[in-house]
Amino acid sequence: MWTIGRTAGAALRALPRLRRGCTRLPCRLASSSGPPWRLLFFGSDHFAVEALKHLVSSRSSNGGVVESLEVVTLSRDVPVKRFAQEHRLPVHSWPPDNVDGRFDVGVVVSFGCLLPERLINKFPHGLLNIHPSLLPRWRGAAPIFHTIMHGDTVTGVTIIQLRPNRFDVGPILNQELYEVPDNCTADELGAALATKGAHMLIDTLMTLSERIAHRREQTQTGATFAPKIHPSMSWMVWEEHTCDQVDRLYRAIGSRDGWVGFKTVVLKKRLTASDFYNGFLHQALQKRTPHQSAAALFVSPATGAHRRRGISTNHVLPG
Repeated sequence: MWTIGRTAGAALRALPRLRRGCTRLPCRLASSSGPPWRLLFFGSDHFAVEALKHLVSSRSSNGGVVESLEVVTLSRDVPVKRFAQEHRLPVHSWPPDNVDGRFDVGVVVSFGCLLPERLINKFPHGLLNIHPSLLPRWRGAAPIFHTIMHGDTVTGVTIIQLRPNRFDVGPILNQELYEVPDNCTADELGAALATKGAHMLIDTLMTLSERIAHRREQTQTGATFAPKIHPSMSWMVWEEHTCDQVDRLYRAIGSRDGWVGFKTVVLKKRLTASDFYNGFLHQALQKRTPHQSAAALFVSPATGAHRRRGISTNHVLPG
């Protein structure tokens, strides 16, 4: 008893020194069971920046849900990296090291890399992902594009816990509907869902333990896949596509194209692109802008490169 008492007394006498040391050493090594959280953010694009902005505003110095905030981003110059540097947030290259015991929870938004199980397991409360669709609909890299392209009238935002080895299959912690406005573009819808997702993220972090306890697994019913946008998706056959399909395609990727290509034009008769250019378009351009060379507005099949890639900064009319 005497030995125990003396040991306890020594420990009590040491407490003031330990408290003073907290100003120099990382005191909270164990995970917290509630906010404010020590958070590591993974992101890349402008959609992710919106969530990061809200996390910066919610740090504990402002009475928020975030105690500390650090960022993992890709090595190239992406919007998340620029934002983090502007706001003096610690930035880690991918893949991050020195993660053990330093963070309670991670947030992944538009990151584009599959996180391994060994990394996910380093976060006691897991990794959260903001996904701009009503999962399990539109799992994959381009849910907003496919929402517009397929004419969905309702979409939403889902916050899930990440599971290793697969994208967008984790249990749902939070999910809200969003009605797709008439005639909106993918860029407009993306901006609206980014803001909605950022607010939902803060709400989820405020009640994270409770939401994890009541999480629900995704079903396979209604699951669809949203693959990355590919130049081939921009091709259309006017005889086969309806006006509505053409309009949806324009609103989905119109801001990404930069040119429209065609092979034939039907006026009084069916014309090739070359005949249409030589007989109509070239003359019209010469009358309007005689000082401007029209050669850059036409690319024949022999040039090939732009047409094969489907990418150009000019208004190209392939022959």
